[in-house]
Amino acid sequence: MAEQDVTVGQLLLAEYQTIKDEQKARIGFRDNLLYVTLAVVAAVIAAAAQAKQASMLLALPPVCVVLGWTYLVNDQKISAIGAYVRDQLGPRLAELAEPGGGFEAFGWETAHRGDARRKSRKAVQMGVDLMAFCVVPIAALAVFWLAGGSRSLVAVSVVEALTVGGLGWQVVGYAKRA
Repeated sequence: MAEQDVTVGQLLLAEYQTIKDEQKARIGFRDNLLYVTLAVVAAVIAAAAQAKQASMLLALPPVCVVLGWTYLVNDQKISAIGAYVRDQLGPRLAELAEPGGGFEAFGWETAHRGDARRKSRKAVQMGVDLMAFCVVPIAALAVFWLAGGSRSLVAVSVVEALTVGGLGWQVVGYAKRA
């Protein structure tokens, strides 16, 4: 074998580095979506209050649904990368390092999941996600409904409420799978 040949182990390590870089980028993007959501919510509420137009609150549900769905998809991809490293890449590399077993590659990928507080942390995170992406837009819709908006906008708001409800169902479903 020539010095320039690439080994399977080198390829697996290169793949690991590439997908961990993707995971790191997705984590940063996902986490920033919460801050963007908070900024948008504050801006829309301030504008609606200043203009004294409850109908402006109808901007929140579609924005929160788009940001929430993007957050959820990125969170799922982050988890999928972790699962791939744990279940596929790690065992393949461990087998190359020590044929016959005994060696565990990328132990952190598994170790941090055994934390005693993981379930409560996941439940709190689901609550935060529901609050940011579902409760806030539903509250905005409730304010709009209580203000007595026009009938055509009420129809739009009902569709928005159903869409937010669908996102909430997805948030809970993804949290249960995790």
